[in-house]
Amino acid sequence: MPRVQGNGVRVHYESAGAGAPVVCLVHGTGGTGGVWTRQLEGLADVAHVVAPDLPGHGQSGGAPRASIRECVAFVAGFLDALSVRHVVLGGHSMGGAVAQEFALTYPERVDGLILVGTGARLRVLPRLLELLATDYPEGVSLLMRMAVSPTAPTALRASLDHAMAANPEGVVLGDLRACDAFDVMTRIDTIRAPTLAICGEEDRLTPPKYSRFFGERIAGSRVVVVPGSGHYVQVEQSEATTAALREFAQSCCRR
Repeated sequence: MPRVQGNGVRVHYESAGAGAPVVCLVHGTGGTGGVWTRQLEGLADVAHVVAPDLPGHGQSGGAPRASIRECVAFVAGFLDALSVRHVVLGGHSMGGAVAQEFALTYPERVDGLILVGTGARLRVLPRLLELLATDYPEGVSLLMRMAVSPTAPTALRASLDHAMAANPEGVVLGDLRACDAFDVMTRIDTIRAPTLAICGEEDRLTPPKYSRFFGERIAGSRVVVVPGSGHYVQVEQSEATTAALREFAQSCCRR
């Protein structure tokens, strides 16, 4: 598995394809780069795709970052370590917050922005934060009941549940606290990069209205609402998500 040193942290990342554009995909709360497996496979012939594990997640070293801005600094260092100056940057949920903040901080580096199941503000249900702090298994159970569509296959639901529950307790809570503090609603309309927003029609954590807000505020952005999916749209409906990302990545390459 590829690894690189970024900002003093040994970073594990998934990689596929080669050439341009470079597409970097950032996972969400309690996740790893492996959540993008289908997208790496589906984009490998049109882009060089990388998907890092954030610090303290998966196989990356270091401690989890306490804020979205700290995660942005990490992603910038990771891309620098790969000698990537210009990127099509995408993120799911918390990773989408990182992608937005990165685009606002380093607009000159972002050739395209992919926002998957995320919002310009990510307030977290107080009861969920409370449970994760006091009864972690029950907190994870509540989170995943809200995250995955009730119509998702049982095996898929079990796999996502297991992956989230396997995190050390502080990781998920810390990630969600970082999300809860995130709010760029008053700045989002300053983004000028081509933008694609994707969400599941049945997403209860970041419902379609969150993605439609991007469509209203980011000039020229496109919104795709995928039927039959909850919050993990790139896993629950991987083919539809990958097709949308593939078309977008190709359009960024032609710019």
